[in-house]
Formats: sequence, structure tokens, C-alpha cells
Amino acid sequence: MAFGSFGGGARNSAPMAEINVIPLVDIMLVLLVIFIVTAPLLTHAVKIDLPKADSAVQVQKADAVQFAIDGDNQRWWNGERVNEAQTIERLRAAGQQSLVPELHLRIDRNARYEIIATVMSEAAKAGVSKVGFVTDPSGAPLPVVMPVAP
Repeated sequence: MAFGSFGGGARNSAPMAEINVIPLVDIMLVLLVIFIVTAPLLTHAVKIDLPKADSAVQVQKADAVQFAIDGDNQRWWNGERVNEAQTIERLRAAGQQSLVPELHLRIDRNARYEIIATVMSEAAKAGVSKVGFVTDPSGAPLPVVMPVAP
């Protein structure tokens, strides 16, 4: 039986389709051993004594604006009655602050939707992006924040 002969017949005419992987496995095992040996040498740490400091995060939180619309479609800004022009002016002033306040909407269920949509649109134009609706899960009507008498 000749392995590399040129004089074979028709039975040895097909090319050999097997790949010899033994040299590849040998090389991979040698590389693995090299990496296992050299990996501990690459982790060089310097131990130093760092100073200890206590610090608290200073979170500046903007005040929330309590905006209410009662059943008579009257607008209230932090307990002070305002009209449409004053509402727009105050929303623009709030949107230009360094810390934009949250707008908490307290709206009576009998208030007109047009007024609510206008207030939300003007708040978005002014840059007041944090808007929340204050609700009562019991279903009772919420009291409007009224100004305190001096």
C-alpha cells in the first residue's frame, strides 16, 4: 500500500478531504500554557493609603408649582388667583429658571378641557416639561389651594 505514489489506479484518484488538526491543537495548547504562566505577572498593583473623606451629594430640587383649575374654570397659581395672561407669563418665568419646577395640576372634574389643554400647551412652550396631575383615589373632589388671609 503506497501512500504518495503517482502510479495508483482509479481507486486512489479522489483528493484527501481531511484536515490534519493535530498541529493546530499543539500550538493552541502551547499558547494556553504561555498565557497561564504570564497572566499573573501582568497584574501589578501598587498599594497606597488613600485619604478618607465624607461628602454628601447636594441635590438641588426645584419647588413644585401648585396650579389649580376649579369647577368655575378659575385658575390658581400656588393659591393665588390668576388670569390667562398671568398664567402664560408665570409659566415662561418658571421655564427660564436654572432649575425648572414641576407643575402639579389640580383640576376639577367640571373644568373645561380647552383650558387644561391650553395650560399644558403653554407649559410645554415655556420649557416646563415636568407636569403631573394630582388626583384623589377616593373620588372626592380636591380642595383648591386658597390663599391664606393675612
